[in-house]
Formats: sequence, structure tokens, C-alpha cells
Amino acid sequence: MDSTSRPGVFYGYIVVAAAFAVMFVTWGTQYTFGIFFNPLLDEFGWNRATTSGAYSISFILHGALSIVAGKLTDRFGPRPVVTLSGLMLGLGYLLMSQINATWQLYLFYSLLVGIGMSSSSVPQMTTVARWFVKRRGMMTGIAIAGAGIGVTVMPLLMKWFITAYGWREAYLLTGGLVLLLMVGGAQFLSRDPRQKGVLPYGVDRVNEAEVMAGLRGLPVSDALRSRQFWLLFGLFLCFGFALDMIIVHVVPHIIELGFSASSAGILSTIGAMSVVGRITMGLVVDRIGSRSSLLLSFVILSAALFWLLVSGEVWMLFLFAGAFGFAYGGLIALTSTAVAELFGLGSHGAIVGMVVLGETAGESLGPLVAGRIFDVAGNYYPAFLISGVAGIVGFLLALMLRPLSKKEDVLPATKPVIR
Repeated sequence: MDSTSRPGVFYGYIVVAAAFAVMFVTWGTQYTFGIFFNPLLDEFGWNRATTSGAYSISFILHGALSIVAGKLTDRFGPRPVVTLSGLMLGLGYLLMSQINATWQLYLFYSLLVGIGMSSSSVPQMTTVARWFVKRRGMMTGIAIAGAGIGVTVMPLLMKWFITAYGWREAYLLTGGLVLLLMVGGAQFLSRDPRQKGVLPYGVDRVNEAEVMAGLRGLPVSDALRSRQFWLLFGLFLCFGFALDMIIVHVVPHIIELGFSASSAGILSTIGAMSVVGRITMGLVVDRIGSRSSLLLSFVILSAALFWLLVSGEVWMLFLFAGAFGFAYGGLIALTSTAVAELFGLGSHGAIVGMVVLGETAGESLGPLVAGRIFDVAGNYYPAFLISGVAGIVGFLLALMLRPLSKKEDVLPATKPVIR
């Protein structure tokens, strides 16, 4: 049965909705760390580097274990992988409400949250990619938009909740939301359309053999030997470095400038515009290919980062947040589609996990560098300048990205080549 002949709703759309819910709660809660940052400093008197270090280590684990999550998803499907991760993530946040010492911060946040976040992206992205040949970019963008909406909603919710009830109670709420949405959403994720008696969207019985052969793609070992993989790895490392340096430290920076009342709104603007970026670039990539889409996103990202250096008024900070959020959302949406175009779907989860490792390596390093620079220099300007340079390097790496010189049937016949 093809993707259009089955009566009722195509199950791929349910998969997209479930992926949306999982990414909403995982990334929405993760990116509230900046909201909890100052309450933790005030409560315990830790310095910024120490507090940022817990976040950075969680991202190292997140990135390394994303490869494991991708491989397990390729083999066993997303449901058991995301369920187990959701239990670990929820437990980590619940225990954060009880911390009284630095070692507990590193055990509960760095370890448990890091393990739980390993399934925040890769299983969802690779599952959606398997369900859609046509509209893959658009459906990936919609699923990943869940993360952007989470980043928009959760900082505002947590800021209000912390003010009203305290940061410990806010972490209890965070853990409960994770258990409800991540573990619950995982039960609707299905790896293979054939398990539901359908073919991927855009495939029918006439072109099934040709398209499915193209979707097999390259094994991991071949992908790792390609120049294109390491370019992709490097450009997402640059992106991750700039991204989380800003996400973790932009609220403290805004407070240092004297605009504390606007801090949550600016962070939420980043999240809101990331939703626009995810959906927009999801549509754009289906038309112009991943390379052109990556280049466009890095231009906007770099411009926003250099604009932040001269932003001394609230309106300038909101303008920065809009451009930065759009570029950030667009680049997140392009991860899965770029891997699918270059390497196919046979080892898609594992390869996406390795690319995400590059991104999370940058994400773990960026906040730590910014925290150390602030502790030494007393401000964030040198750190933000470095993030802008990282954006330019990412653009240059994307500029060098070219299609693989492989047999034509390595890449899906229905997808545009990177151009």
C-alpha cells in the first residue's frame, strides 16, 4: 500500500506530531538553563565558569551519546530509545530540585540530563526522514519547530514560576513535563512505514524499487572517509559553539547592560524566530538544496552575532534576537536533510548522531569559554566577537561543501543534490 492509498490520516503525520512534542519539551526545558543561572549563583555563590561547566559537560555527554542513540534507533527503532532517555531526563530534573552542593549539580545535571538529552533530536529527525521522501524538508522543519516553540514558551513559564514559587519547585515542574511529554510522545514514534502497512510519503508501487534503493545510501565507514562529512561536522561545530555561548550567557549579558526586565522576552524572541527559521528553511531546502540553505543561514547568523557587539539598546537586542533565532532555527532544520542528501538513509541515525556530536562539542565549549572570559575580562564582548568569527568559519566550510563523487544511486533519486 502506498502513502496515499491508505484511508484515514497518513501515520507519518502522527510521527511528526509526536516528534514535535518530544522536541518541544526536551529543548524547551534545556534552554531554560539561563533562567535558572542567576538563582543558582545567588543561592550557592558559585562563579559563572563553575555553573556553566555543568551545562557544558551535559552537552559533551549529549553529543557523544547521540551517536549511540542514532545507532540504536537504526537498529531497534525510536520508541524504546526515546522512552529510556525520557525517564533519565525527567529524573535528572526532579533531582535538581534537591541539590545543595556542586557535586550534585554535576551528577544530576551534567550526567542524568546529559544522558537524557541524547535522544532529544537524532531519533526524531531520522524517524521523520524515513517517513517522508517528498516534503522531507518541510516535515523535518515542522517537527523541529517543536524545539523552537519550547524555547519560546519555557523560559517565560520558568521565569514566572521561579518568581512565584522558587527555582526548586520550577525544577519539579520541569521533570514532570518531561515525563509526560517525552515518555508519552515516544509511544507514538514508529521507525518504519512498513510496520503500519504503508510506504514513505512520495513513494508508490511504480517507483518503489528505484527510490528505496536510492534511500539505502552509504554505510557509516564510507561516510567517515569522505571530505564532505568532515566539512559538515566542522560547520556544525562552529554553529554549536556560537549558539550555546549566546543561549547560556545572553541573559546575564542583558542583565549586565541594565535591561533585566527584558531578558526573558529577548530569549523567547530567539525561540519564536527559531520556529520561523525551522519551518522556512525546511521549505526552502526542498527547493534550493542544503548547501545554498546552509550558506544563507550562516550569513544571517554571522551578521546577528556582530550586531550583538554594538547592541546597547533594548530594540537593538530584540533585533539581534530575531535574526539570531531565525538563523539558529534554520541551521537546526538543515542537519537531517543535509545528511540525507549526502549519505542516504541506511545509516542516517548514526551519521546524524556523529554530526550532532560536532555541534554539541561546540555547544559544550562555547558557554565555558564565555564564562571564563567574563571571569577574567569582566564582560562578554571578547567572547561574542569570537562567536562571530566562528560563524564566518562555518560559512566558509559550507562554501566548500560539494556532492559526493559516488555512484548515482547512492543518493535518493527524488531529492535535489546539494548545490
